[in-house]
Amino acid sequence: MKKSTFALSLLLSLATAQTWAQAPKWPAITQQTKPWTRWWWEGSAVNPKDLTNLLEQYQKAGLGGVEITTIYGVHGAESQFIDFLSPKWMDMLTHTLTEAGRLGMGVDMAQASGWPFGGPWVTPTDACKYVTYQTYSVKGGEQLKEAVTFMQKPIVRAINHQVDIKTLVDPVAKNKDLQSLALDQVRFEKPLPLQTLMAYSDKGETVDLTSKVDAQGKLNWTAPAGNWTLYALFQGWHGKQVERAGPGGEGDVIDHFSKTATQHYLQRFDEAFKGHDIKPLRAFFNDSYEVDDAQGESNWTPQMFAEFQKRRGYDLHKYLPALFGKDTDDRNHRVLCDYRETISELLLENYTQTWSDWAKTQGALIRNQAHGSPANILDLYAVTDIPETEGTDLLRIKFASSAANVTGKKLASSESATWENEHFLSKLSDIKVAMDRYLLGGVNHTFYHGTNYSPQAAAWPGWLFYAAVHFNPNNTFWTDFGKLNTYVAHCQSFLQEGKPNNDVLVYLPIYDSFSNPSGKVLLQHYDGIEHGFKGMPVENTTEALLKKGYGFDFISDKQLQRVTGAGAALHTGGVTYQTVLLPDVRLVPLPTLERVLTLAQNGATIVVQNQLPTDVPGLGNLDARRATLKKLLGQLKFADAGKGVQKAAIGKGKILVGKDVDQLLAAAGVKREAMVDQGVQYVRRSHAKGHYYFLANHGEKAVEGWVKLQTPAKSVALYNPMTEKFGMASVRNAGSTPEVYLQLAPGESCILETNEAAVTGPAYAYLKTAGTPQPVTGTWDINFVKGGPELPAKVQTKELGSWTNLSGDAVKKFSGTATYTTSFPMPTGSGEGWILNLGKVAESARVQVNGQDVGTLIGPVYQVFIPKSQLKATNTLTVSVSNAMANRIADMDKNHVEWKKFYNVNIAARLPENRDANGVFTAEKWAPRESGLIGPVTLTPATTGAQVQ
Repeated sequence: MKKSTFALSLLLSLATAQTWAQAPKWPAITQQTKPWTRWWWEGSAVNPKDLTNLLEQYQKAGLGGVEITTIYGVHGAESQFIDFLSPKWMDMLTHTLTEAGRLGMGVDMAQASGWPFGGPWVTPTDACKYVTYQTYSVKGGEQLKEAVTFMQKPIVRAINHQVDIKTLVDPVAKNKDLQSLALDQVRFEKPLPLQTLMAYSDKGETVDLTSKVDAQGKLNWTAPAGNWTLYALFQGWHGKQVERAGPGGEGDVIDHFSKTATQHYLQRFDEAFKGHDIKPLRAFFNDSYEVDDAQGESNWTPQMFAEFQKRRGYDLHKYLPALFGKDTDDRNHRVLCDYRETISELLLENYTQTWSDWAKTQGALIRNQAHGSPANILDLYAVTDIPETEGTDLLRIKFASSAANVTGKKLASSESATWENEHFLSKLSDIKVAMDRYLLGGVNHTFYHGTNYSPQAAAWPGWLFYAAVHFNPNNTFWTDFGKLNTYVAHCQSFLQEGKPNNDVLVYLPIYDSFSNPSGKVLLQHYDGIEHGFKGMPVENTTEALLKKGYGFDFISDKQLQRVTGAGAALHTGGVTYQTVLLPDVRLVPLPTLERVLTLAQNGATIVVQNQLPTDVPGLGNLDARRATLKKLLGQLKFADAGKGVQKAAIGKGKILVGKDVDQLLAAAGVKREAMVDQGVQYVRRSHAKGHYYFLANHGEKAVEGWVKLQTPAKSVALYNPMTEKFGMASVRNAGSTPEVYLQLAPGESCILETNEAAVTGPAYAYLKTAGTPQPVTGTWDINFVKGGPELPAKVQTKELGSWTNLSGDAVKKFSGTATYTTSFPMPTGSGEGWILNLGKVAESARVQVNGQDVGTLIGPVYQVFIPKSQLKATNTLTVSVSNAMANRIADMDKNHVEWKKFYNVNIAARLPENRDANGVFTAEKWAPRESGLIGPVTLTPATTGAQVQ
C-alpha cells in the first residue's frame, strides 16, 4: 500500500513538473536571433583600435553580428585607404573576426567591394557580355558586298561627373585613380568578334555561313536561288563596372553565365586567404544581381549556342529570327522562352551553385540576394544557404522566405530599412514597422541597412553611406536603439524555432513569363511579382490570398519535383502543406504536370484557378509534348462539385477547378486565418506541441477583443516583445479552434505560443482602464544632456511642446537628448496602478519614476504601466527624449559646413526636393523638426487583475 501511494505521488509530481515546464518563458536570445547589420568600410580605411571600439558599441547596443561590405572612400582619408583583399586588408579582417568572437558576435563578408561580383582581376574574357546582331539581304546568284563587321559604340557612364572616354585605357582596371573616376559602365570603340552568320531563305532553308567569313569580314558565298536574309551575331563587352567599389575593388563585373568566369573570380579569394585564419567567418554575401543596372543588358556568354543545344535539344542557330522577334508570334515566344530558361539555368548552375560549392571549401555559407536576376529566383534562392530579400512589398519578401521554407532552410534574411525615409528622418517606430513587415513575410534573420565604420576622430555626423538609415553611434536614436534590437531579438527567437506552417503551395508560372516578350530586350529580370509577373493572374490571386488570411509559399517547377505525398498531406523541406494552387497557368512543362498528377494520384488535392494548363512551353519536340499533355489531361473527368467548383477524382486524390480561389480552397479543406478581417496580420509556425503566431496591428485603430485562431489549442501563452510582458492569455472555445483575447494598439505586435495540451502559468496581465485620464501638470525642468552642436541652456516650462519653440537659436539646431523632470502627487483612482501616457514624443523616450527605470518607449504608442507600489505621496517623473539628427544636419547645411565628403555618389537624396544643384542631398531648406516631449502627459487608473471572460 505504501509503495502504491509513493508511486502515485511520484507520478503526480512528475505530471506537475512537466506542466510547469511548459509554462511560458522567453526563448534565449542568441547571436543569431539578434538583428545584424551591414557594416560599410569606406575606402577600407579601418584600423584595429577603431574596429574594436565600434564592435564593442554594436555589441552593447544588442547587435548580433556584422556583414562587412567595402565601398568607396572618404575625401581626406586617402592615406588610410587599404586595397580590397590586400595583405593589410586581410589583417583587418582577421582582427575583426577575432574581436567579434571575443564579443560573441558573428561576421559575414560581401564577396565584392560593392556589387555585383567583379574587380580588377576580372579579365575581358571573364567579363560580362552582350549580343548584338545585323541583318543583310541577298538575292539568289548575288554576293554580299558589305563587310560582316560590327564596331562597338563607345559608352562611358560615371557617377556625378562626365568622363571623356579618350582619356581611358582598355581594360578599365589599368586606369589610375579609379576611386575618383567612379566609373559605372565603359564600352570601348572596337570591332566585335563574330559569333555566327546564318542565312535564311524565303523557302525555309538555313545555311551556316560563319566559316565563309574571312578576317576582314568578307563573305565568300554566292546565294542560291531565292531571297535570303542573313543574321550576323556579334559578342560585345557589356562594360558594367562594380558599383560603389572601394580601392582595389574597381573593375569589370563577371560573366555570371560562365562557370569558368565564376571560378576565376573566386580564385582571387583563395589567394588572398592563404596564411589567414578565416574559419570564424560565417557566410559570404552577394548584394543582388544588378548587372543590368546600366545601358543595355548582359545577355550572352561564349558557350551559349552549345549550352542551348545541350539543354533545349535543338540548334539555336536555326532560329535566330525567332530569338529576335522576327518570326511568327508563336515561334518567337517559344524560342524566347527557351533562351530565357537557358539563361536561368546558367545563372543557377554556373554562378550560384558554383559559388555555393566554393564557399563550402572555406567552411562557410552563402547569403544571396537573388532578386533582380534574369532567372527563376526561387531556384537561385533554393541553392542559397540563407536567402535574402529587401523592399517593402510582402509578396516580394515572400519569394526569399518561400524558397527557404520549401527547401528546409532555417533562416531567411532581409536587407532591412534600406531607405525607410529621407536621410535623418527615420524614427525607431518607423523602423519597427519595417522590421515587422519582414517578419510577417517569413523573414527571421534581419540585417539593418546599415552601419558605417566611422573612426572616433571623424567629426559629427561621421562617415555615412548614401542610401541608409544610419544605424551608427552618431545617430541620436542610438541612445534607445537597444530597445528596438531587443524587440527584434525576442521576435526572432520564436520565429527561428519550429517550422513554417503555411497551407498552400502557389505554383510560380515562370514559363508564362518566359514566353512573354519584354519590349525590345531579351531578358526578363525577376523581382517579386512587380518585375516578371505584373498583370498576370498570379498577381491578383496572391494579393487576394494575403488579404483573406491564407498562409502560402511560392514554389518553382524544380522544387515541385521534390514534393512528396502519401494521402492528403504534401511534404517538402520537412514542412507539410495541404494543397498546390495553379493560378490560371497557361504553359506548364510536362514533368511539372506529371508531378502534380502523381501527387493527386497519391491522395493530394490540387487546386486549379480558372482552367487547366492549355499548352507546353518552348519549341523542342513540340508536337510530341503537346500530344502527351493532351493525353495526361484527357484522363481527368470533371463533375460539378457545387459553388462554382468542378472536381475530377484521380487515384486517391482530386483536381479542383474553378474561378473563385476562396471557394476552391474551401473545397480543398484549407482554412484561412480570419483575424485579418479585424486588422491583424500574421505569420505562423508550428512546434512540437502547437504553433507560434507573430501578430501585428498595422491599422489605424486599436484591436481589442476576441480573435479566432484556425489551429487547435487548449492554451495560449501571450508575449509582448516590446514591453517584455508575458503570461497565459484568455482563451475561449469557438468550435474546433479557440479564440484568444488580444489588446493591440496601432503599430503594436505580439507573439502567441499555442499548445494543444493544457498548460498552467501566470495569467497575462491585460490592462483595463478604471477611470479617466488625469493630466500631469506643474513645472517641467528641461535639461539638454547630450548632443550638439551645443547644449542649449536649461529651461523651465509649464506648457509642453516642441523644444524648437523655446527661445533662442540653440534649441532649433540641436539634435540629441534632453531630460524632462517634474513632480506629481499620488493620482486618484482604484486599481493596481496607472497607465502613463506621454502623448506625442519626438522621437523616443526613456522613463523613470522616483529614480527607477520603467520603460524605453520608441513608439508609435508612448505609454507604460506604473504599478501602485512604485508610487508614493509625491513622485518624480523623468523623461529622457532623443530627437532625430535632422535639425543639426539642417543647420550644418545652412551654414555650409562640409560633411558630405564621400567619393562616388557622395550622399544622394531620396526625394528630388532635397537635392542641391549638383544632385547631392541637402537639408538647407528644412524648417526645424518637432523635437522633445510634446504631450499631453496623463495618468489613467488601470487594473491588471483577472483574465477577460
